[in-house]
Amino acid sequence: MNKIKMTTPLVEMDGDEMTRILWKMIKDELLLPFIDLKTEYYDLGLEERNRTDDQVTIDSANATKKYGVAVKCATITPNAARVSEYNLKEMWKSPNGTIRAILDGTVFRAPIVVKGIEPNVKSWAKPITIARHAYGDVYKASEIKVSGPGKAELVFTAEDGTQTRELIHEFTGAGVLQGQHNRNDSIESFAHSCFKYALDTKQDLWFATKDTISKKYDHTFKDIFQEIFDRDYKDAFDAAGITYFYTLIDDAVARVMKSEGGFIWACKNYDGDVMSDMISSAFGSLAMMTSVLVSPEGYYEYEAAHGTVQRHYYKHLAGEETSTNSVATIFAWSGALRKRGELDGLAELVDFADRLEQACVRTIEEGEMTKDLALITSIQNPTVLSSEGFIRAIRKRLEA
Repeated sequence: MNKIKMTTPLVEMDGDEMTRILWKMIKDELLLPFIDLKTEYYDLGLEERNRTDDQVTIDSANATKKYGVAVKCATITPNAARVSEYNLKEMWKSPNGTIRAILDGTVFRAPIVVKGIEPNVKSWAKPITIARHAYGDVYKASEIKVSGPGKAELVFTAEDGTQTRELIHEFTGAGVLQGQHNRNDSIESFAHSCFKYALDTKQDLWFATKDTISKKYDHTFKDIFQEIFDRDYKDAFDAAGITYFYTLIDDAVARVMKSEGGFIWACKNYDGDVMSDMISSAFGSLAMMTSVLVSPEGYYEYEAAHGTVQRHYYKHLAGEETSTNSVATIFAWSGALRKRGELDGLAELVDFADRLEQACVRTIEEGEMTKDLALITSIQNPTVLSSEGFIRAIRKRLEA
């Protein structure tokens, strides 16, 4: 069989633990037999990030700017336990946060819907897409441990030397401090990306913050969104028959639980992280969620929305069989390949990406799936497959 040719490489970002094992299986079984795969490879495994002082993460993001499309495996964001486990030089920051800060843009996450995996929320009849801001807030925060009594202030020094000061807290004992920031230009990019995506997909757009409490920080997000919508998008939304809706984040959570779905829910960075996990889990599984970072400059980075599946990795190391769902990681590859094909005018590559996704869906709908789905499916007597067995079952249908 002649393999599909590629003209421009993808940026390939390898990752950690069980998802790294799945990454190789997916390439060996579902990609390399069918595609003359061209990638510029970066190892974002924790050991390599530690060896290079995290320079490899920065290099991979800059390569994405060069080639336009990247696909990323799940990676570890280390805590104190990981620093000890991997003998790290320091507690390296989230690679996703680093990449998103360099590329800017918005992360769009949507559940992968298949027959036989019904949402836990009965009213949800359509997918809900999370639009997550990809810069700043807690992911770029500076932190201080306070050892004892003292005064904490927020200080901004302008270029001319003048200062603006705001009291944070008068400490009477030990505590902690965290300083967050964002940029108006990044918030504006976030807003434009959300409004354009809503028009492209003909879906209503919700946006939620906590402006009643955060009267300057969150209120700035709200004001920028409203200004851009009124100036640039209101007429187009009216013509498309879709709406833009703002509310508080707690009200949005209450409303979404009673909705039928079928809209885009725009969230600040951390809110989007949490809510995308809630949406994906309620639709079936954390491993059934697509994720793509879209930058204003036209860069695309595809990944799975879940973590590295640490528990399964330890079972794998112990020689035990695992049944790990690889669908989101497969869809990261298919999304990147489809976009590469679209940008390069390679219809055959676009068609392959479509067929790969169809093979995944058919495998599950025909009753062959991993354990996480077998526990919640309405399909009678499903066949539970191992991690590798599931990927091979997909290959069988892809070849057919």
